Amino acid sequence: MAAPKLRFKEFDGDWSQSRIGEIFQVTSGSTPLRSDNRFFENADIAWVKTTDLNNGLIEKTEEKISQIALKETSVKILPKGTVFVAMYGGFNQIGRTGLLVDEAACNQALSAIYPNEKIESYFLLTFLNHKVDDWKNFAASSRKDPNITKSDVLAFPLTYPVKEEQTKIASFLSAVDEKISQLNQKHELLSQYKQGMMQKLFSQQFRFKADDGSEFGEWENKALNTLCSRSYQGINTVADKVEYQQSGYPILQAKHITSEKLDLVDVRYLSDLDYEKYKEKYIPNVNDILFSNIGTIGKVVLVDAENPFFIAWNIFLITPKETLITPLYLSSYLRWLTALNYFDNLQTGNATKFINKTDLLATVINLPCLAEQTKIANFLSAIDQKIEVVAQQIEQAKTWKKGLLQQMFV
Repeated sequence: MAAPKLRFKEFDGDWSQSRIGEIFQVTSGSTPLRSDNRFFENADIAWVKTTDLNNGLIEKTEEKISQIALKETSVKILPKGTVFVAMYGGFNQIGRTGLLVDEAACNQALSAIYPNEKIESYFLLTFLNHKVDDWKNFAASSRKDPNITKSDVLAFPLTYPVKEEQTKIASFLSAVDEKISQLNQKHELLSQYKQGMMQKLFSQQFRFKADDGSEFGEWENKALNTLCSRSYQGINTVADKVEYQQSGYPILQAKHITSEKLDLVDVRYLSDLDYEKYKEKYIPNVNDILFSNIGTIGKVVLVDAENPFFIAWNIFLITPKETLITPLYLSSYLRWLTALNYFDNLQTGNATKFINKTDLLATVINLPCLAEQTKIANFLSAIDQKIEVVAQQIEQAKTWKKGLLQQMFV
């Protein structure tokens, strides 16, 4: 059996190969009857579901079950060190993993691989994370409804070195994961700090002063429709009879607004002919604000690039009157309202929730003078820049880890 490219200097020789079922005991969990409140009331037993899996340590779960559920159903306690693999729950969930740091139970969507003396649990977790594409490719190609089974987990090939090298690898990669975790915590703290400062700034608990040290004047309340020079819904591809293309001009939907940015993953395209026909209305300009008001409500992004793209039907475009309001102030204010769940009360519709144009444009904006707006916007922008630096560090660390895994595993 081959050895990996990158090893600790004190180890040599080939790695061994087996199947998971030849080494480990594997089981799956179950779900207590939801209608029986006794199984979920006064609950103190962690219960792992697919949504709890983060390809790392499982330290808490969304739900817990009761001691009664443990006694009267097929749910069983799994030991610390158990490694989980998601068998179904959506294609993006298949192959996700987790490692128990304490005892817990799990539901039937997971395969639970019991710990043993031969394979270090964190080594197994990292190995399975490295092989996640193998799980997905198998699930997609083998069945009409993508999933994996307990039999698939038992048959999955595992390559591994001696226990001492496993421990060394696990300790090293655990330190890498800890660094990534610290960066994630820093990112979360900065985001929380920003939310806290938005609350203080927009509720006027904290006020800036003018450059000469004087106090700024009283704020005004203005309806959003008085602060924008144009506003409209994105293109309806059915009503406007346009067809998607393999290339051309991207058409962005609400799902492409992530973390206050535009993400072009899985984007579709419209033709050059559509561009000429619809560019005046459905192509945003720099400093336009995009607001998701259909389906997913309240995502906000400020357009900061000149590369042309269309907006789809579930995005509402707002062009601020910059003589009255700075675009960055308005986009920040709308995000603050989203954080306050303000837009929940404006939603209507049954299957698909939406906010109609009239209600959205009637939203009252609390407005200081332009000079104070600029100070607020610049302050929040500085926090955003710090958040972005940490986000880039996280991605760099993940990329570095991925490269390590490719060289440290067979």
